[in-house]
Amino acid sequence: METATMANHEVTEEAKPAYEVVHAKSQLFYPEYERKSDLKHQTHYCPGCGHGVAHKLIAEALEDLNLQDQTILVSPVGCSVFAYYYFDVGNVQVAHGRAPAAATGLKRACPDKIVLAYQGDGDLAAIGTAEIVHAANRGEKIAVFFVNNAIYGMTGGQMAPTTLVGQRSTTSPWGRRPVNEGFPLHMAEMLSSLEAPVYIERVALSDNKNIMKARRAVRKALELQRNGAGFTFVEILSPCPTIWGKDPVEARKWVAEKMIPSFPLNVFRDRKVEIPESNQPPQKTVQEVVEGERQAARAAFVPGRHHQFDHLDIKIAGFGGQGVLLLGQLLAEMGMREGLEVSWLPSYGPEMRSGSAHCHVCLSKQRIGSPLLSRPNVLVAMNEISLRKFASQVAPGGTIIYGRERLPEDISFPQVQVVCIPASEIADKLGSAKVANVVMMGALLQETECLASATAMKVLEGKVKNPALLEFDRKALDAGRLYIDHTVAIGAVTQADGFAE
Repeated sequence: METATMANHEVTEEAKPAYEVVHAKSQLFYPEYERKSDLKHQTHYCPGCGHGVAHKLIAEALEDLNLQDQTILVSPVGCSVFAYYYFDVGNVQVAHGRAPAAATGLKRACPDKIVLAYQGDGDLAAIGTAEIVHAANRGEKIAVFFVNNAIYGMTGGQMAPTTLVGQRSTTSPWGRRPVNEGFPLHMAEMLSSLEAPVYIERVALSDNKNIMKARRAVRKALELQRNGAGFTFVEILSPCPTIWGKDPVEARKWVAEKMIPSFPLNVFRDRKVEIPESNQPPQKTVQEVVEGERQAARAAFVPGRHHQFDHLDIKIAGFGGQGVLLLGQLLAEMGMREGLEVSWLPSYGPEMRSGSAHCHVCLSKQRIGSPLLSRPNVLVAMNEISLRKFASQVAPGGTIIYGRERLPEDISFPQVQVVCIPASEIADKLGSAKVANVVMMGALLQETECLASATAMKVLEGKVKNPALLEFDRKALDAGRLYIDHTVAIGAVTQADGFAE
């Protein structure tokens, strides 16, 4: 934007007025917009693109409201992702379409911050439809700025959910046909049908008059969020000259002549929404949550426990329904109570429906880089399928705890120690087939000495509310431990391959 100021206050016929050109830029922008070394002379946005104007409106509003140091801007995939090169605020980049979900988490963790989501139509109205609808329906106290240029701008001009009827794109060369691709989505109207949003408006960057209206809408959305009012949404009709194949002037005319008739400018919602205080979700700051976790860890810590390992990776596998994932959760909880760093990574998907389910558990004295295990130290295999599938992954010198009385005759593992325990049969004799996984846990704890049995019982007491089932668990834990002591360690017969029978 350029403004002109008179250098000479007195204008005469003999002396023409001199003007000094002043370029104004919001203090909310970085002094320089950095690029990679090979792109120094290229801009992020094409000539005539509406993103630059939208950026300026948002920056000026944040500056006028003195919100710079309180603001977190969330930008996802698409041209909108470049926002972090410009806005000197807290910036978070997220996956395609997930800005409202990330913004929700940020606002709930930092309720004193101003949280913005800045999204394009290919992002918000396509892959992110569910995210924006449910964030709006919950009335999350975030401000969403939706740049609608009726096309996928960054990725090559494919048809977007907002592409107009008859508009051509790389994926609709004959133009959008409602009978085939459906009608354009009207996001402002859709969200205004929900109860929770407090402010929804559609504006356009087609000419100076409408840009000023857009400026007021942006400012109002931010003021409402500053005041804690609730969910605000501003849809911005914006030109995309390059992808539309038009020069900047033609592109602005196209917004006015084609987009506005299809997406009418309007204030669709402007009201205060009363949400009963009794239904408000609990709000805690990050500091409060962290301190609460520290207090819980201190209360649960088992003093005097010395672990013989620095890092132990455990894979647990079996049929779905055998308590494989629960066993992993119990071990992770035990590790936390003994002051270790822990992670638990489950297997999801259709294979859990009576198929092969597994999980990874890391126990470590140091911070854990990744919860994914490629070479576990210990494999707990509750059935033969899991044994055959995962035994080859166990690191040399590791341990396999197999939930049967003996190994299949056709396989052997010369580089690892194998312990066999008929966990299901032991659980049946105890009176509950459900506790076979706890039998395996008792065997694991006794064989590896990685965690204390006393810690296991404390975790079970906190997890199991049924007294009868808790008693079965106690017996199962003891049974697994005693089987290792009395049967494996004392009664085992060494075979030619070095393993116990």
